[in-house]
Amino acid sequence: MNGLLWKTDDPTTSRQAANLLRDEAFDSRLSSLRDVAVELLNAVESLKQPTAIRDQRLNLDDEVRRFEADLIRAALVRTHGNQAHAARLLGVKHTTLNAKIKRYQLLFGAEDRDKRQSATEMAA
Repeated sequence: MNGLLWKTDDPTTSRQAANLLRDEAFDSRLSSLRDVAVELLNAVESLKQPTAIRDQRLNLDDEVRRFEADLIRAALVRTHGNQAHAARLLGVKHTTLNAKIKRYQLLFGAEDRDKRQSATEMAA
């Protein structure tokens, strides 16, 4: 049998099956996002080597901002720039995500192309 076949005349059962599939897809994406978060945390830990601490102090606020920006960027890449989907993936409201994208100046897709094009035109 190829794929998943589901046939029912009961709309409640169909809705439940669709919800189950949606939840499974969400869990899979969330698991991938957790993997990215672990990788980022490992990268932050590698910055805490003794020589780095002696030579340069780490600022928690800066590190948290960098981590949050990287996490948002990863969610946007996974959702191909779909902010509503990325917000759901991150567990925040769309407006919150949009504000953070503006705060961290994270552009994706057409907005990024427009900004680069404007910068090129200004330079010329």
